[in-house]
Amino acid sequence: MNAQFKKGVLELCVLVLTANRDRYGYELVASISEKFHISEGSIYPLLRRLTQEGMFTTYLAESQEGPPRKYYQLTEGGRMYMNDLILEWHVFSRGVNRIIEEGLGYDEA
Repeated sequence: MNAQFKKGVLELCVLVLTANRDRYGYELVASISEKFHISEGSIYPLLRRLTQEGMFTTYLAESQEGPPRKYYQLTEGGRMYMNDLILEWHVFSRGVNRIIEEGLGYDEA
């Protein structure tokens, strides 16, 4: 998949995946990588930035598989931002799909 496509939607994916439960960084990488390939190195700067912007709070929790894990918890501001991005995504993706259909003549059938 095109790197620019991924970069544009990665923030939305991270926010949505943390909407219903707190997650740690590698867990986010694994969840997203099930759908499309991303590198571990692309998630952590994004998490750091979103935390600095107040979209997440963080806490450490013990892990049975090694050192404590840093969990990311969506804040109320992060939830509002996520909802805005979801709305933008729906408008954007509908528009792109229409352009593809028109450009390829799908709407003429």
